[in-house]
Amino acid sequence: MPHTGRVNEHSRQAERTRLAESDSPTAPWRLWGPYLAGRQWGTVREDYSAGGDAWTSFPFDHARSRAYRWGEDGIAGICDVHGFLNLGVALWNGRDPILKERYFGLTNNEGNHGEDVKEHWWVTDGTPTHSWMQVVYRYPQREFPYAELREMAERAGRNEREPELSDTGALDENRFFDVRVGYAKAGPKDICVELTATNHGPDPAPLHLLPQFWFRNTWAWGRDDRRPTLRACTRDGWRRITAEHGALGRYTLHVEGTPTLLVTDNETNEVELFGTGRNPTRYTKDGIDRYVVGRDATACQVVGPDDTSEPGTKVAAWYSFDPVEPGESVTVRLRLVEGDGHLDAFGPSFQDTVDQRKAEADEFHRTDLDPKRAAVVRRALAGLMWTKQHYRFRTADWLDGDPAQPAAPTSRKNMHARNAHWRHFDVADVISMPDEWEYPWFAAWDLAFHTVPFARVDPAFAKEQLLLLCREWLMHPNGQLPAYEWEFGDVNPPVHAWAALQVYRSEEVKDRKFLAKVFHKLLLNFSWWVNRKDADGSYLFEGGFLGMDNIGPVNRSEPMLGQWRLEQSDATSWMAAYSLHLMQIALELARYDESYEDVATKFVEHFLSIAEASTQFGSGGRGIWDETDGFCYDVVSRRLPDGHVESQPVRVRSMVGLIPVLACAVLEPWVFEELPDFARRLEHLLTKRPELQQFLSRSGGGALLSLLDERKLRRVLSRMLDEGEFLSPHGIRSLSAAHREGLEVQVADQEHRMGYEPGESRTPMFGGNSNWRGPVWFPTNALLVEALRTIEEFHDGRFHVELPTRSTRHVTAGQAADELVRRLVALFLPDHDGRRPADGKRIESTDSPLWREHVTFSEYFDGDTGEGLGATHQTGWTALVASLLTDRRQTGAVGESNV
Repeated sequence: MPHTGRVNEHSRQAERTRLAESDSPTAPWRLWGPYLAGRQWGTVREDYSAGGDAWTSFPFDHARSRAYRWGEDGIAGICDVHGFLNLGVALWNGRDPILKERYFGLTNNEGNHGEDVKEHWWVTDGTPTHSWMQVVYRYPQREFPYAELREMAERAGRNEREPELSDTGALDENRFFDVRVGYAKAGPKDICVELTATNHGPDPAPLHLLPQFWFRNTWAWGRDDRRPTLRACTRDGWRRITAEHGALGRYTLHVEGTPTLLVTDNETNEVELFGTGRNPTRYTKDGIDRYVVGRDATACQVVGPDDTSEPGTKVAAWYSFDPVEPGESVTVRLRLVEGDGHLDAFGPSFQDTVDQRKAEADEFHRTDLDPKRAAVVRRALAGLMWTKQHYRFRTADWLDGDPAQPAAPTSRKNMHARNAHWRHFDVADVISMPDEWEYPWFAAWDLAFHTVPFARVDPAFAKEQLLLLCREWLMHPNGQLPAYEWEFGDVNPPVHAWAALQVYRSEEVKDRKFLAKVFHKLLLNFSWWVNRKDADGSYLFEGGFLGMDNIGPVNRSEPMLGQWRLEQSDATSWMAAYSLHLMQIALELARYDESYEDVATKFVEHFLSIAEASTQFGSGGRGIWDETDGFCYDVVSRRLPDGHVESQPVRVRSMVGLIPVLACAVLEPWVFEELPDFARRLEHLLTKRPELQQFLSRSGGGALLSLLDERKLRRVLSRMLDEGEFLSPHGIRSLSAAHREGLEVQVADQEHRMGYEPGESRTPMFGGNSNWRGPVWFPTNALLVEALRTIEEFHDGRFHVELPTRSTRHVTAGQAADELVRRLVALFLPDHDGRRPADGKRIESTDSPLWREHVTFSEYFDGDTGEGLGATHQTGWTALVASLLTDRRQTGAVGESNV
C-alpha cells in the first residue's frame, strides 16, 4: 500500500495514541508482545537439583523433551503478558539432528570465557506497544555444528578467543537462510505474522518452516490441574488452530496455505530422558521433532483433510520448501485473533495492516539525526523493547518443591540454600532483561539503566519497571532490592534513585506521584544499605562485587581472611551519590509538599558525613582518597588486639576509583529561594562544621555538592582522560592501561597479581563471562558523561580540563562529555574502511552487506580495539547509546570531535 499523505498524517500520532491508551503494562495493546524468553533452560528457576548447578540440572539437550516449570523459550517468539500462550518459529534444514526450536549456546562449564550463545539474530525494528516488530534469524544450511562448537570451546584456553559459529565453516559462502519474522497488530488481539526466508547461498537448499503454537505447562505440578486445549482443524479449506484457556479465553490462529498440522502435548518425555517405563501422556513435548526429524509416525497427531484433532497443548504448522533456489524467498503468513477468528484472515486487511504499522513506526522513530546515527538509535531501541520478557518465579514453591513432583532435596531446606532468605519473592510480570539469551532474568542495576532509554519512547513502562523492583513481592522486607536470579541477596550498585530522576526529568509533564512512590520505597533501601553495609558506622561502605565482577585482585563478594575488612571506594561513592539523588528527589517534592524538606536535609547531612570519611577518617583513620597518587582506592583494615586499627590501600587504578566522580549534584538557585528551611539548616551545618565546606562550591546563587573538591577532581580527571590510562578510543576503560605489564598488590597480608586485560576475561572469577579489567562498559561511561554534564551545568563553561591529558588542549567539562559520547557512539558507526569498531575481527566485519547491515550491541567492548564482547544481544544497558545520541545538551554535533 503506498504511503500517501493521509497515511503519514495518521501515522504521526498513531503509536503515541496507542501508548496513551495503554499506560498500564496489562492494557490491551500490551497484552501481546516479545515476552517469550530466548532461553529458559539452564536458569535457576528450572534447577531442582541438590547441588544447585543450574546449567547441568536442565541442559540444552533436555529442552526439546522436558516441560519447563516457570516459563517458555523460542526463536523470535511472542506470548501474552501472563506467559500462558506462546507463538514461535521452528526450522529444519533437512540435515540437523533436531528441530531448531531455540537458540543454542555453551554453558559456563563449556565456554572458555563463560556461557555464550552460538547463533546470529537481530531485532531490526519495533514500537513500544509492539504493534510492529521485526526480527531476522540467520539459519545455516549445513548441519548445525553442536558437537563441534563444544569441542572447540573445550580445547580453547582462556587466552584464546571464544569460538564462534563462523569458525566452524557453517556460514561459508553465505550458505544460510535469513528468516525475517514480522508482527503487525491490526488490533490489540489481532496479530498479523509474516515469516519470509531467503536463501543467500549459491545452491538450492531445502527448508522446513514450522511455526509453533503452545501453552506453558501449568498443570503437571500438582498446584492447578486445569488444562487448556489446542485443537487443529483443516475443515472448509481453512487451516486453523483454536486455543481455549480459562484466563485468556478463546483465540484462533489462522495458517495460510495447506501445511501439515501436527499436534502433541507440552509434557516431559520421561522415557527418553530418565528411562522410566512409560510416559504419563501419549504425546510429549518432543513429538513434533520426533515426527519430522526422527520419522516416528506415532510421535504426534497428524491432522488430515477435513479433520479436527483431539485436544493437545502444542501444535506446529509444517511447511516444506524443497528446494529454495539461490536468491529466492518463501513466505508463510499467520494471523492470531481473539475468539473464533477472522472471516478473511489473509485478505487485503493483512497487507494493509503491515504497511500501516511500518509507516507508523517510521513516523514514531523519525529524528533529525543523520541517517547512520538514526539507524543506530532505532536498532538500539528495537532491541531494548525486545528485552521485555515474562518473568514468573515463586521462590517458596521453588524451595519446597511441587506436590506432583519428587520431594525437594534436603539441601533446599537449610538456611544456606540459594535464595532461602527470599521466600516472600513472588513475581509474574513483564520485566526488562539484560539480554535475551545469556541473562534471561532481571538484574537490579541493569534494569535501572534500561529505564533511561525506555523513557524516551515509553515513559509509562520505564516508571512501572522502577516501581516494580520496589514492590513488596520483590523487595525484601528489610529493604534490600533483589540483585539477580543466581543470588537475590547479592548487591548491585544503588542506581535506582538516579534512574528515577532521569525518567522524571525526561517528561515535559512531571509525574510527581511516581517520584513520591519510588522515593518512599527507596527510603527503605537506603536504610538497608546504612544498616547492613557500614558495619562499624565509619561511613565507609562494603558492598561486595557491586556488579563489576572481577575488577579487584580478590573476590569482593567473599569474606576476607584474618578479620580483615574491605572498605570499598565504589560502595562508599555509590552511597554518596545515592544520598545526593535522594536529596534531589526530596527537594523536588518539597516544592509542593514542605514535609519533604526535613528529609532533604537528612540526606545532605548523610552525604557530607560520607564525604568527610572518604578523605581522612574511617575505621583505620584512612579514607578512600590517596593523596600520593591523586586517586581513590579500596581500603582493607582490621582491628589489632591492642585496639588499634591497621589499614592499607589496594593500589589498583580501576573504575572503583572513578566512581567518586559520580557523587556530585547541583543545588539550583530555586532551592535557596523556595526552600528557606533547607537552606538555613545547610548553612548552620557548614558553620558548625567548617571542615565540610570543601565539599560545597557556590556560584550564581546556586551550589555544587561533590565528593571530590575541585583539586581532587582535577587530579582524578587527569588520569581518567589520559590515553595511557583510562581514556581509550572508544570510551573510559574499566582498568587503567598503565597496568598493561601487570602489577602485584598486597591485600590483607597476601600478594595478588593482576593486570590490564582489554578483551575477554582471563580469570574464572564470577564465571569468567564478564571482564572489568580493561574493557569499556556503557553503564559506567554513561554515568561519567552525566557527571561531566553536572559539572558543566554548575560552572557554565568555566571548568576546563586537558583532553587528552598532556595534549595542552583544554576543553570545558561539557565538551569533554561530548568527546566521550563521540568515542562511545563511534563503536557502532562505520569507519573510513566501512567497518564498525564494535564488529572487531568477527564475521560481522566482513565486506558482505549481509553482515554489515546489522548492528550488534554487545555487553562490553575491548578497551583497545572496541570489539564487542560478552553477551551479544545486550541491548539492555548498551541501548544507552540511544540516550547519548539524542541528548540535547551537547555543545557540538555528536559524532564530530570537539577537541
